[in-house]
Amino acid sequence: MGQGKQLISVIVPAYGCSATLGRCLEGLFGSAHRDFECIVVDDASPDDFSALLKPFPVKLLKLEKRSGPAFARNRGAEAAAGEILFFLDSDVRPRPETLGLVAAFFEKHADVSAVFGSYDDEPGEPGFLSQYRNLFHHYTHQVSREKAMTFWAGCGAVRKEAFRSVGGFDEHYTRPCVEDIALGYRLNRAGYEVRLEKTIQATHLKRWTFVGILRSDIFDRALPWTALLMRQEKLANDLNITVAARVGTLGLYAGIACLAAAVVWPLVAIPGLLLVAGVILLNGSVYGFYLRKRGLWFALRAIPMHLLYLFYGGLAFAAGSALYKLGFRKDG
Repeated sequence: MGQGKQLISVIVPAYGCSATLGRCLEGLFGSAHRDFECIVVDDASPDDFSALLKPFPVKLLKLEKRSGPAFARNRGAEAAAGEILFFLDSDVRPRPETLGLVAAFFEKHADVSAVFGSYDDEPGEPGFLSQYRNLFHHYTHQVSREKAMTFWAGCGAVRKEAFRSVGGFDEHYTRPCVEDIALGYRLNRAGYEVRLEKTIQATHLKRWTFVGILRSDIFDRALPWTALLMRQEKLANDLNITVAARVGTLGLYAGIACLAAAVVWPLVAIPGLLLVAGVILLNGSVYGFYLRKRGLWFALRAIPMHLLYLFYGGLAFAAGSALYKLGFRKDG
């Protein structure tokens, strides 16, 4: 590959990903943009990647012990020759145009230090939960503002100079959780601009289960993200923490409380049902998106899943806030 100033160093942290790494690299090396290098960082994975990597001209870094994606990405960045560091998860398959869009973005926006995109609307796994979850990520990024306070390392790039100046990813995060969000906050505080470019998309290959969704949303996102938010001057109205999401969550709790009280006072069920209906209407754009993409039956099933997401997300935020105020401030 090329060695020019705009060489893109693609960094892929890898652990337990034999099922998806090959497809990730197939997509990457099928890119129309050819001026890139690829660094795969083996985070002491139990998998043997040698057969998977053989067809691809990648640089392989092997870590002695499992340390998490933040640590792995930082080691990849240290070995990178390019001025642009493109972070790609091992279960994400870039489109043929993805790298070219990243390169073109940085050429056009010399004042922007980082950019990230979204999953596309064609998830790699066909099951309802995988489709629901990955499409929700796509929707969230597609309706969010372009000037971002956070960052996303599933498919996102940073100028090497900016990345180094803020110290890279926080290695206290030993699990895949909010290390990329934390990087975005630090970039913004240091005066670097981060953008969400909605045309930069890639396919998520992950197969989601119900338990996996709960574990990821609560323990790898909501709780550590709450600790991050508690240290910010204000809550950003963006991504998963928009004002509408907060209002909807409060409305849902009020509706559930009324419905519970209706066991004793039946008439209270009326405002309870109205509140829940109001929350559904407030999130009509989400359900309309599912309707357009996957049809009525899919959208009807998505409604209770999304309401459940609001329910446990709010509880996790409350729990995280309480733990933070009590001094339990571990966020990694």
